[in-house]
Amino acid sequence: MTAPAGIPPQGFQPRLRAAVLDAGKATIVAFGLFVVMVGLRTDVSPTGALFLRTRWLDVALLCAAVFVARLAMALWVRPGPKEAMSTQRAAALSRAGLLFGPALLAVALILPFVPGIGRYELDLGILVLTYIMLGWGLNIVVGLAGLLDLGYVAFYAVGAYSYALLAQYFGLSFWICLPLAGILAAFWGVLLGFPVLRLRGDYLAIVTLAFGEIIRIVLLNWVELTGGPNGISGIPRPTFFGLPFSMSGGPGTFAGYFGLEPSPSHRVIFLYYLILALALLTNWVAIRIRRQPIGRAWEALREDEIACRALGINITNTKLTAFALGAMFAGFAGAFFATRQAFISPESFTFIESAIILAIVVLGGLGSQIGIAVAAIVMIGGFELFRDLDEYRMLVFGAAMVAIMVLRPRGLVGSRAPSVVLGEKRRIDARYVGEGRG
Repeated sequence: MTAPAGIPPQGFQPRLRAAVLDAGKATIVAFGLFVVMVGLRTDVSPTGALFLRTRWLDVALLCAAVFVARLAMALWVRPGPKEAMSTQRAAALSRAGLLFGPALLAVALILPFVPGIGRYELDLGILVLTYIMLGWGLNIVVGLAGLLDLGYVAFYAVGAYSYALLAQYFGLSFWICLPLAGILAAFWGVLLGFPVLRLRGDYLAIVTLAFGEIIRIVLLNWVELTGGPNGISGIPRPTFFGLPFSMSGGPGTFAGYFGLEPSPSHRVIFLYYLILALALLTNWVAIRIRRQPIGRAWEALREDEIACRALGINITNTKLTAFALGAMFAGFAGAFFATRQAFISPESFTFIESAIILAIVVLGGLGSQIGIAVAAIVMIGGFELFRDLDEYRMLVFGAAMVAIMVLRPRGLVGSRAPSVVLGEKRRIDARYVGEGRG
């Protein structure tokens, strides 16, 4: 076997032996996992009895794939630290980003009117935009302030249940309940912020995880208010400023007022543009606040809390504003989720939702708005592409995430522009962002 380019032949043989040994260890670990997860499966026989079916060929193929991937990673990905991105390449990516963002927005604006786009594609677009909005909201807490939040779905649940209860018990419209849901979620974000003011890192993550589970358990057991495991059904649908989307086509409906033929697609298109507007609002507020003193205080807190205190920055207010603002946008998204589904239950707000949102933020690149949007499209939209693979889609999905993090450890968009510039404006390489110099 010849040495890869850039590796001297005399130093390749020891590296090859070490790589083969490392790949062998990884394959043994993978074998122990795949034997239980893939090799053994219970099926139902025609008589109704359970029997154990083995799939050793699948296990062998997966172990071989792990061996080859680990060997390639050890030989070609790991050798030596990568050099920092050149100035020319960073400038080229910056120019591409300036064009990519508006192009992505233009596609989102015209998507419902593209030929061949039906109900399924619009529903998928609504789902992707919901996760983009949640990712941008969590990015304020994790990407800008550096506070690892594993219970972000709790604020999502507060917003959804706030809208459902206010709409059902008080008869308030969606446009009144939407800001109220955000305010209530922000209030709970402040309540979470107070107990964790002195916590950092893993301890903060554990407390926020517990907070998310507390909210879910309360929703599950407070049957008189939340309906318990049965959830809340019959949640009012949103109207177009008082015009309901009805198939009757009467004068008081959306179709009748504008002289259109009644169609169920009207409501879906309206929901699509509604979540698009909410997501753009989240993006605009996050970008504007990042350039304000509070945004720079969040970034200072993320880089070094001790130095931040030494500079006289009020850590309490800085953390509470990050939690409150991030929770408010989660509350908005939760209210939209409730009115879109017309049914909510505690099963929609489990820890896996927080994990998916956090994965979108990390894969996209901490602090990167466009990176989070791309990561949400890849994760949520790409997951649908693997639907035909049945039980293997989670395996393919997980392998794709591992590959992204190996090849792009700082996220899809690791470099970014600094909030404050002295002299020449230039982008900061991902390597320096990771070291706390961004």
